[in-house]
Amino acid sequence: MQIVLNALRGALIGSAELVPGISGGTVALIVGIYERALHNANSLFKLKFKEVEWGFLATVAVGMFAAVFGLSTVLSNFVENHVSLSSALFMGMVTISIIVPVMMISAKDRAKPANILSFLIAAVAIFIVTGLQSGPVQDPSLPIVFGAAAIAVCALILPGISGSLILLTMGLYEPIIGAVSDRDLTVIVVFAAGALCGLAAFVKVLNWLLDTHRNVTLAAMAGFMLGSLRSLWPLGESQDASIGAIVGMFVIGVAIVGVFIYVDYRKAHSYEPAQEEKVTT
Repeated sequence: MQIVLNALRGALIGSAELVPGISGGTVALIVGIYERALHNANSLFKLKFKEVEWGFLATVAVGMFAAVFGLSTVLSNFVENHVSLSSALFMGMVTISIIVPVMMISAKDRAKPANILSFLIAAVAIFIVTGLQSGPVQDPSLPIVFGAAAIAVCALILPGISGSLILLTMGLYEPIIGAVSDRDLTVIVVFAAGALCGLAAFVKVLNWLLDTHRNVTLAAMAGFMLGSLRSLWPLGESQDASIGAIVGMFVIGVAIVGVFIYVDYRKAHSYEPAQEEKVTT
């Protein structure tokens, strides 16, 4: 039963990673395996193989891959054939997701100049960068796929940031998910290799940033998400749906991610009193 449950948890994480705005790390927190998975990843990359729970990692990985390959065709067709509706859905997801890193900053620190400046610089920088990319990159080179995977995989480590959102910002979401849908093994293998290298390289860097510059880092992430909304604007010359349908999809996107955020919030706040009671006892 535990094997089946871990596979289902992996499937939920894999499904989340396909959708811009839903963080695989956040889902891992919600289903209760985030710290366990991070501990195993640290042990694996430190070559402490005796500390690695191979069965746990294998079952979660199987669930993730099954979800990715099973849903990639559906999402690829949706993005390709419904440009405005998919953009509106993802825009709603990303918009509500901005509150995740903001909520991770303590209330008394949110108004500090350093955090506000970090937020604004990140938002403006990404807004400018996304403006340089008018649409999906056509037939990206393998080195670009490798580098994009190395960056996007950070979302698995850090709750609140979506790997698909990062790909979307770089104009690589559509070609990558299309390659997975078409079972393009060359692109899939290169992407997987980049993800492994990125995971090995950034797990310590991200942990260091959060340990030493936590609030500034989280503020920058929130700014990154805000600035990236430019790439998801559903109206304009390429609009292929009515305003009502677009607004409806935006609201659906907000609602979907809002449920994840709410469950995560309730889980965190139900955990804290239990810990305090345990310490008091």
